[in-house]
Amino acid sequence: MTDSPAGVPTPPPAAGPPAGPAPGAAVSREEFDALFASVRGWGRWAAAGRGAWNRVTADHVRRATALVRSGTVVPMGRPWDTRPGPDNAKPALHYMSELGDVEAPEPSVYKDFLAVDYHGKGVSHLDALSHVAYRGRLFDGHAAREAVDAAGARFGAVSELGPLVTRGVLLDLPAVLGLPWLEPGHAVHAPDLLAAERALGVTIGEGDAVLLRSGACRRRRETGPWDPSAASAGWHVDAVPLLAERGIALLGGDGDSDVRPSPVEGLHSPVHALAIAAMGVPLLDNLDLERLSAACAGAGRYAFLLVVTPLDVPGGTGSPVNPVAVL
Repeated sequence: MTDSPAGVPTPPPAAGPPAGPAPGAAVSREEFDALFASVRGWGRWAAAGRGAWNRVTADHVRRATALVRSGTVVPMGRPWDTRPGPDNAKPALHYMSELGDVEAPEPSVYKDFLAVDYHGKGVSHLDALSHVAYRGRLFDGHAAREAVDAAGARFGAVSELGPLVTRGVLLDLPAVLGLPWLEPGHAVHAPDLLAAERALGVTIGEGDAVLLRSGACRRRRETGPWDPSAASAGWHVDAVPLLAERGIALLGGDGDSDVRPSPVEGLHSPVHALAIAAMGVPLLDNLDLERLSAACAGAGRYAFLLVVTPLDVPGGTGSPVNPVAVL
């Protein structure tokens, strides 16, 4: 795992959005099933509910902390969004439950209530291993109908994960391409990953958390919201074997990692299935990576200390989260 902080190019001025989406080659279910089998990591770890987070050792943490130089702290969670929209079909809830009028007069106390159906497009969150099954099986081969019911998950719950402290890598594709953002529908392939590593002076290694910036948050601010379930920039499935080969611990981005429309027939979230159900790699969805993009460009390096602390929800399939990068 090497960085080249010197000589990292400053992204050129925005050249405008691409002419159209590049959804990538179609993949049949038979081809997808072969790909699933090729990256499957079942039976690898005794603590299977933690999946690829087992890769992160104390040595990984120490090496990640050595990346802290300026002490710049960059949060990546989006604001709590209570407004409905095409990308926020189930808005989060926030209301005041006490306005200094319930408890004894002094000191006056003010309280509020929060709730959220966070597995969507509007909330920054972590997907645990109980969140996705493929052909009825969770990671490590657990039957989903036996492991998850109305009471929650008995395997792969977010409470099994705990916090993650590791090396984060930002693959800033718009910066590499000289674009303000990738248009919805733009697929990122394995050669794009390799080209981004070369341009940004960073190499993904074992135990790393890989964050893909498509510029979705900037696009939303400048052009307005759209439905990411119908069209979003993200990974094509042909990039997943390379990510598996590198031994990553976490995958995330400013979308939900999948390119949409899906290139796989009959499968709406193929990267979710490969990462979570096959590889045991949790996902970070819906981050805001604009500040991190600016911080990495300013520092001339695209690797940093990453801290992810999901809520400890027994039986939970994930958690809202506000990850933090430290440069």
